[in-house]
Parts: sequence; structure tokens; C-alpha cells
Amino acid sequence: MIQSPTQQASPQTDLKLPKRGLPVTIITGFLGSGKTTLLNHILQDCQDLKVAVLVNEFGDIDIDSQLLVSVEEDMVQLSNGCICCTINDDLVEAVYSILERNEKVDHLVIETTGVADPLPIALTFAMPPLRNLTQLDSIVTLVDAEAFSPQHFESEAALNQVSYADIIVLNKTDLAAPQQVDTLEAWVREQKWGARILRSQNSNIPLPLILDTNLFQPERYTAEAKAMAETTHDHHAPHCHDHHHHSNHLVNDGFVSMAFESDQPFDLDKFQDWLADDLSENVFRAKGFLWFGTITPRYIFQLSGKRYTLDADKWPGIPKTQLVLIGRELDAPKLQHQLRDCLTS
Repeated sequence: MIQSPTQQASPQTDLKLPKRGLPVTIITGFLGSGKTTLLNHILQDCQDLKVAVLVNEFGDIDIDSQLLVSVEEDMVQLSNGCICCTINDDLVEAVYSILERNEKVDHLVIETTGVADPLPIALTFAMPPLRNLTQLDSIVTLVDAEAFSPQHFESEAALNQVSYADIIVLNKTDLAAPQQVDTLEAWVREQKWGARILRSQNSNIPLPLILDTNLFQPERYTAEAKAMAETTHDHHAPHCHDHHHHSNHLVNDGFVSMAFESDQPFDLDKFQDWLADDLSENVFRAKGFLWFGTITPRYIFQLSGKRYTLDADKWPGIPKTQLVLIGRELDAPKLQHQLRDCLTS
């Protein structure tokens, strides 16, 4: 059972809160590291714990929220985009909507996009008004042990996810050689001394190691909180690119997303040929639901780099292909044309 966190609730609110505020865990990690799988483990294994979920997608189709186990009444879908760059109104209002529910919530879990910088999100909980209503328990960062490298796509966000983590999960260790995992762990320890480092396969981690840890130490971020507070006062809406710490990381990293939807099925052979021969190297991540004309199941498609999986599932409704691609400097018209060419004629 999750214990109460340490922050006193504001006496000015009549919300029914835990005595020391609502515990919050931020799950972050680069594209394809296993965040949604970890969130599903939490939701399935939390037993009597009432967990509310905030999901943020970087794309025009909400894929991750459809992959979660059934928690519709306990899930709030944040608007598309990167919440570390639109952190103010959407996130604060979503948290308030959870706090105002009649049924008591024991823990709040936030799944960020794979390109989010966790620091502005964390600072939002370390500052008023959320500081008086919540307690940030930890920032959990998942790292793909097979695909991640210190130069990971030259991404500011990927490095910040490690630098600001309280818990770092080296995930997918079954896909990497033991020496590769050891080398990665040594590098991670250099980047974030004192972080709790765990190893996992398929994001399977005992919950007591990542929930109710009380590992986040807000005093470490006094200077950043002050800068964010000044920005909030000056601009009324703190954005990560307003700070010298986070100079518009999406622009710096060059990440964009592209969505593809169709009521026509894919031709399986054409789609596999496209994956093998024509998929741009600038596509780092793809995910979605695929419909193949001669095959009835819904296929959950997950791609990280050149590694991909197709898992059969049941269609919850009318079959429809939905696909999101994330990468750097994508040629969206060309990708749209290629995917349309994969449809059955």
C-alpha cells in the first residue's frame, strides 16, 4: 500500500486529500523505451491501490491511451504535443480534475512523451499551486538497453531524461549482450550519481521499487524552480524554451510526428517490403494499429529503430489502420504517399 507523502495540503482548499498530498510518479524515457508497458504493469499489479493516470502523446492519434488496460474512468488524456513545452494549463487543470473527484485517489502516474524533458514537469509539482496539493515521489526513466547510446540520436531530451531521473530502469536487457548492458550502466552512473538503477525485461519491475520511494529531492532544484517562477510571473505561461536550461528542445532535437489513418486495410506483403526497403532512417519510432485485408485480427505495431513487433489482438470496434511515426525532419508527404501505396488496391 502506498503511504501518504510528506507535503501538507493547503488549508485553503476543501478537497479531500491525503494528509500530506497526493503522491505523483513521472514515467519518462526516450522513444520506444517501454513506458506504456510499465504503466500497464502498474495498473494491473496495484491491487487495492487507486491509481489515476495522465497520458501525454506526441502525435495526432492517441495510441498509448488505447494500449492501456481499461482505466477509462481513472485516466485523463492530456492534449497532444509535449507537456514539458505546454506544461502550465493542461497539466495543472488535469491534476485538479483528479483531486476534485469524489472517490479518493491514492497515487497519480504521469506518462510523458518519449521526447519530453522531465524537469519542467517536475518543477510544476515543486511550485505552487500543485506543491501544496501533491508530492512528487520520483522521476522514473526507462532506457532501452539494446538501442540506447550516450549519443542517443543527439537528443537533448534523451540525456535530460537520464540526468534528472531518481530511478533509471535499464529495460529490454534480454535484447542486449551482457557486456553492452554493463557498459551502459557504467555510463548511466556517471551521468546521474546516486540514482537507483534497475534492470528489467518487458518493463517488469516490482512496484515497491518504483512507487512510494520518496526519492525526489526538490531542494536540488531550487535555482531551476526560481527561474521557472520568474518566467511564470513574466509570461503567465512557463514553457521549457523560455529557460536557458531548456532552449526549445524540440526544435534543437528536430523531432516531429506524423499520423496516418485509413479505413482501407494494408497489403501485408507491401507493408513488410516498405519496412524492409523504404522506411526512412529518420523514423526513430512508430506505433499503431494495423489492419491487413486477408487477416482478421487487429495488429499492434511497435517499432523502435529497425526493430519492430506485430502482436495480434481483437478489434474493439470497426477495423481501422492508425499509425504514428516520430522522428527527425520527416518528409511527411513522402511517408504518406508510401503508406497509401501499401493499402490494398
